[in-house]
Amino acid sequence: MRYSVFSVLDDDPSRRAPGAPDRYEEAIALARTADREGLDTFWVAEHHFHPGGVLPSPNVLLGALARETRRIRLGTMVNVLSLHRPRELAESLALVDRLSAGRLEIGLGSGYIPLEFQGYGIDPSQRRELFDAAYPELLSALSGELLAAPTAPGGHVRLNVLPVQRPYPPLWMAVQTSEALPFVAARGVSVAMIPYANMQGLPELSERVRRYREALPSGARTRTAAAFHIYVADRPSPGIRALKRYLEERLTTQSTHFVARQQRDPGGSTPESLVRNGLALIGTPGEIRERLVQIEACGITDVLGIFDFGGLTPGAVRASVRRFARLAGVDRPSPLSLGSPVEGVLSRSDGSAPPAGSPVVPSE
Repeated sequence: MRYSVFSVLDDDPSRRAPGAPDRYEEAIALARTADREGLDTFWVAEHHFHPGGVLPSPNVLLGALARETRRIRLGTMVNVLSLHRPRELAESLALVDRLSAGRLEIGLGSGYIPLEFQGYGIDPSQRRELFDAAYPELLSALSGELLAAPTAPGGHVRLNVLPVQRPYPPLWMAVQTSEALPFVAARGVSVAMIPYANMQGLPELSERVRRYREALPSGARTRTAAAFHIYVADRPSPGIRALKRYLEERLTTQSTHFVARQQRDPGGSTPESLVRNGLALIGTPGEIRERLVQIEACGITDVLGIFDFGGLTPGAVRASVRRFARLAGVDRPSPLSLGSPVEGVLSRSDGSAPPAGSPVVPSE
């Protein structure tokens, strides 16, 4: 399995000590730690109008991280495509891929929190239709194809900045329901799931992986990711308390799928139940190592670790990341292997293939 960091950037200023770094500085420091520790990707999520996620523009932060890191891949999980003009989003994604020397991973979703659509005057019930309409244009734009522009000279335009990875960086889609899995698989893209929000335990995760794989087109090369809150320490209580705060925050922001889960199964939605059922990884190194074996047996190829959640201190978060990297057997890169991202851009400006190990996604 590959191991990554996934920062939702939840925030509560009332818990922040005076003079402490703001949430963005914390995320940058966390990305540097993940880079040094050899983790695979640093993922961030797009959210609007609530403290459950204070990153309205993931690509801006990833552009900054492209200059602060050297080898770790950088991903959006997700860009809410339903809220964006696809060619404008394509421009910013292409630029991040250039700035990072071809380290970008693109995660897309249709969104799931009604407030985020209402804040822009968009009917939340239209989110899937908006996604389906924008998706082909996004891929065409990233691929450098001509785009219809009736009032422009010649009636077409083309992006003037294209990604290093051609035809575009690896694609992912995040799903929160079992019913969505065949539709994602049919597109031949990798999938990411959030088990704590809508599953009962690891057997259900295994079944969802099976359903996704059965629906993949022949020959598709994709990956299956799952996100877990992770806190590795000899005393798990700080992680349990932080997860309790995080879950209460999700209910306050009306996170659709977790709200439905809590209403359906209140007892199974507590931090203790999530840990007991393998849907949150909070415990000693030995306990977490055992869970990782079980998760891999479900068919998961990528663990996305939500390490910075519920007001955990930055020091505790980074210590947990370091412990996790050691127990998971992640090879820490040598200082000599951490090259310059600027050199990477210049050496690959001809649109050469993605770095070794990147998933290959066929053009649609």
